[in-house]
Amino acid sequence: MSKTSKHPTLWLIAAFKFLKGLALLVLAVGALRLLHRDLAAVVLHWINVFRVEPAHRYVQILLDKLAHVDDRRLRVFSAGTFVFAALYLTEGVGLALNKSWAKYLTVVSTAALVPVEIYEIFERASAAKVILLLINVGVVAYLIHDVRRRG
Repeated sequence: MSKTSKHPTLWLIAAFKFLKGLALLVLAVGALRLLHRDLAAVVLHWINVFRVEPAHRYVQILLDKLAHVDDRRLRVFSAGTFVFAALYLTEGVGLALNKSWAKYLTVVSTAALVPVEIYEIFERASAAKVILLLINVGVVAYLIHDVRRRG
């Protein structure tokens, strides 16, 4: 059994994965709580709470999209979100414990998204997308280097 990591970079990656997993867990539970409710009415309530202009173009686009979301789609969204939450929480805990399997899992799951991120950049480039791609490539490179270095 390996000891917990003393490498700050590995801890940073672990914390990020864990926090991302927690955020997705909250999102998945929140989606389930919206079952059998009028999503547009719920969003309109929060629009009023935050004093956002309801006639704004993006608000109208959001409300139009929510009109097509039914309970089945919410369940599917929630299930997928639970799966990714479990993956990120597993990666985060495994990396914090400096487990080799967690490094391999993180390399595979992170590297699998790189082609999608590249495609997104070519479709509609933004600084945020490029930064995200660079961070993910850096995470993959760091973990591969760490695994090779430790054997």
